[in-house]
Amino acid sequence: MQAAIVVFPGTWSDGDCVFALERLGVTARRVWHRETDIGDADLVVLPGGFSYGDYLRCGAIARFSPVMQAVRAHADAGGLVIGICNGFQILCEAGMLPGILMRNASLQFRCQPTHLVPAEHRSPFTAGIEPGRVLQVPISHGEGNYFADTATLEMLEAEQRVAFRYCDADGRVAAEANPNGSVANIAGVLNERRNVLGMMPHPERASAALLGGEDGNAIWASALARVEAARAA
Repeated sequence: MQAAIVVFPGTWSDGDCVFALERLGVTARRVWHRETDIGDADLVVLPGGFSYGDYLRCGAIARFSPVMQAVRAHADAGGLVIGICNGFQILCEAGMLPGILMRNASLQFRCQPTHLVPAEHRSPFTAGIEPGRVLQVPISHGEGNYFADTATLEMLEAEQRVAFRYCDADGRVAAEANPNGSVANIAGVLNERRNVLGMMPHPERASAALLGGEDGNAIWASALARVEAARAA
């Protein structure tokens, strides 16, 4: 199984993603943002960081990088794409996911553990996670406050396209468990076909006990299981 890890100027979580995926037996290859071919990747990852220094808006310049044409084509063909933190911001700027990421409600950069609960179980990224399971996955961002207008939020809820919500350690979705002010405690959303996920928490940083926990592996493993099932069909 192969993964393409897209690297923009300012990306710095690519190494973490390679580490996490290789521990699960995936061949992970970095793809520079000027490339136009992602190869035979089963999974495309847009990692966290500060692409282009976050000038203009987070992800606003990266959306124009040549590699994004290949990322979009991969998604249009049904391939899996996950954007993490800055990658989520890029996917929103590129119009591949709805909504925007704004400054944290605290106006502070937040780097801390958070708890997540899957809000749906039909996507490749969540189908393998037991219903109600609480995941501890860290965040590290200053602009992770997810926002969408009322009509978009109603659409996301009706189509069950909210992938994860911030919650407390017991799985209770509450305002005090929300680290950045995201509307409806949203931590991740899906595209209409459910093959593109954007999320602010970093599953690659919860991939080994030495890092403080392995809950992030549940998200990677769920996606990889879907790829394996598709190949076997």
